[in-house]
Amino acid sequence: MAGTLLYKLSHRPTRAQARTSVHRHGLYLGVVPERAARARGGMPLVLDHDLDVLPEAGRRLTVSQLAVHVADIANRLAVAGLRPGGHAVICKAPNFDLWLLATAVERIGAVPVMLSQHLDSEALAALLARLERPHLITDGPKLRSLTEDGVDLAGLTRGVIGVGDAGPGAVALAGLDGSVPVRPVLRGLDEPAMITHTSGTTGLPKLVVHTPRTMRSRLRPQLFLLGLMRKRGTVAIHLPFGHSRTFAAMSLCLLQGMPALLVRDGAPDAVAGFFAERRPWLIEALPNSFLAWEELADDARRPFASVKYFSSTFDAIHPRTVRRLLHASGQRAQFFQIYGQSEVGPAAGRPYFRRFAHRMDGRCVGYALPGSARVRLVSRNGRRPSQHNPGFIEVRWDGIAKTYHGEQERYDANLRDGWWRTGDVGYRTSFGCLHMLDRDFDTIPGVGSNLEIEDILLDELAELAEVVVVPGPGSKAVPVVCTHRDEPLDPDRWRAATAAYPQLADPVQIPLAELPRTATLKTRRVELSQRLAAGR
Repeated sequence: MAGTLLYKLSHRPTRAQARTSVHRHGLYLGVVPERAARARGGMPLVLDHDLDVLPEAGRRLTVSQLAVHVADIANRLAVAGLRPGGHAVICKAPNFDLWLLATAVERIGAVPVMLSQHLDSEALAALLARLERPHLITDGPKLRSLTEDGVDLAGLTRGVIGVGDAGPGAVALAGLDGSVPVRPVLRGLDEPAMITHTSGTTGLPKLVVHTPRTMRSRLRPQLFLLGLMRKRGTVAIHLPFGHSRTFAAMSLCLLQGMPALLVRDGAPDAVAGFFAERRPWLIEALPNSFLAWEELADDARRPFASVKYFSSTFDAIHPRTVRRLLHASGQRAQFFQIYGQSEVGPAAGRPYFRRFAHRMDGRCVGYALPGSARVRLVSRNGRRPSQHNPGFIEVRWDGIAKTYHGEQERYDANLRDGWWRTGDVGYRTSFGCLHMLDRDFDTIPGVGSNLEIEDILLDELAELAEVVVVPGPGSKAVPVVCTHRDEPLDPDRWRAATAAYPQLADPVQIPLAELPRTATLKTRRVELSQRLAAGR
């Protein structure tokens, strides 16, 4: 972008603002890059992709360059009309642009609203309407899609800001003047600072409101764990770039001095080459990304040889995946599984070690983390929660999101005296370990835990790339299976593996590419059930 370097890092917040920005109770994303640049400006960030918003920047940035770019984009967005307290929807192709744009929006004091490009036009229009005419920052493909589908952007937004070749109807971000510095605006600890959306597995996504206080609170467990590590190294991040977890991970990397590898292409072969060259020390990725990377355990390039820590959240992870990845490392590796959700952040977790991984129970999601949430189980039927009578999992702490934008009543319905009902059901063992069995609305009478059955079948049948047990016609438990390279399922091996589960219907095999997923690669179980009911 022309004029990027006109912004000087010497342009800093006032002393009062600086004290507020490092206040132990708040995380202000908009000033994180320049804070990090003052401490370790030469630290590298390496990408496996080019940036639409900064096509000339290349794939290697220093933290100082990152700070300059964020400030420059913020200056341009201010010229486009963004103001403190206003909403700016960011919806474009998924890459590190999303982090840059959101951080620049927050620097102005406006509220970035991260909407996945995978949302269809009808859902996007409904969410734009809920936000009451925000600015929209998008790219050419998404803008054309919205226009072709008849979305009234003139009526739903205050204006469209285009990244790259956005086309007619958009003001080009690159053409705006970024030479006039705009001071960072640090709003109140409990004011909205970012909005992300839920996965939408059960319908229109909810808009989750995060504040400086809630975002800072969610760093405490990770800061505690980092404090236990004697050495630190390069962190590879393969997460949806617009997800709240990515902003937490980036804040930790920048402020704690850990170089980052930012991975967009999750294809196993691409990942193997990138990791083999860059040798990460820690990898954070989605559970289903790790599942897809299992095959790399035997890759001659040994892409995981340098990895000391694997970390995963968002969804359950299968024991087979954990075992294979731990054995692929040349270090005394650990696999951290974190249990949480968009509304509450990290709530519980535990490490797994290679030596004991063969005893891993996939339903065990760990213990409350130091500095993190309190977790309790509430009976569903008046009887004490147990393995055979799971209760509602509820969470309480200061990291819970502030509200659902435009749906306060829906948010309040999940709160009971300050305790947030996650929607999951589970129990505690005699040792206090939390076991999560299923989402409440996914439970099937007479089945026990769908997720537990899935774990066992993946262990028994190495040819399975994924298996999902969902309610089918007549509420029967139907296993939907996907195999590696979409090879036919062997019926004899299947019958032998499922002999202990007579409650299962015959399997339905589909190509892995046809499995409906969210932006975080969770299976859309409700949609899958609807397809079965419709005979599709």
